[in-house]
This record gives sequence, C-alpha cells and structure tokens, in this order.
Amino acid sequence: MEYIYAALLLHAAGKEINEENLKAVLSAAGVEVDEARVKALVAGLEGVDIEEAIANAAMPVAAAPAAAPAPAEEEKKEEEKKEEKKEEDVGAAAAGLAALFG
Repeated sequence: MEYIYAALLLHAAGKEINEENLKAVLSAAGVEVDEARVKALVAGLEGVDIEEAIANAAMPVAAAPAAAPAPAEEEKKEEEKKEEKKEEDVGAAAAGLAALFG
C-alpha cells in the first residue's frame, strides 16, 4: 500500500512518477524498497489518468445504485407471501364454519 501512497504523493506534488522518485519517497518514509514492486507500479501506471482514477474512486457510496434482489430471492418472498395469505384464508374459513356450529 505504501507504494501506491508514494505514487499518489508524487502526483499531488506534481512530480513525475518514475522509479527514481518512488524509491526516494519510499526511502524517506523508512520503507525497505523492493525494486520489482517499484518497476511493476511504474509500468502499471503508464498511460493511466490518475485524476480520472481518483475521481472514479471518490464517488460516494450512496450514489451507487442499490442492487436489485436476485430473482430467486424475489420468487421466494412472493411464495412466502402467498403461503401467509393462504394460511389467513384457511383460518378465516375455519372461524366462519365454527360460527355456524357454535
């Protein structure tokens, strides 16, 4: 994670995100630098618009559309409602019959 933070720090400072600058930031922070990770990060960020990536990542969670329930869950809920309705109907019918003979 510290490698990403170093890249973001360089970006915020208006500095080029390259191996030399990343190593300098990481070393200044007391991080033991892994050359392979630095190279992978620099290669991975090549051609990436960091401002756009930050804007997309910073979208509020509330703005995300609510996930629709899975069809199986909806069907299960509808079946449960139907069963409850049938139980109520049976109960009402029994009460009506009891009133006749009561």
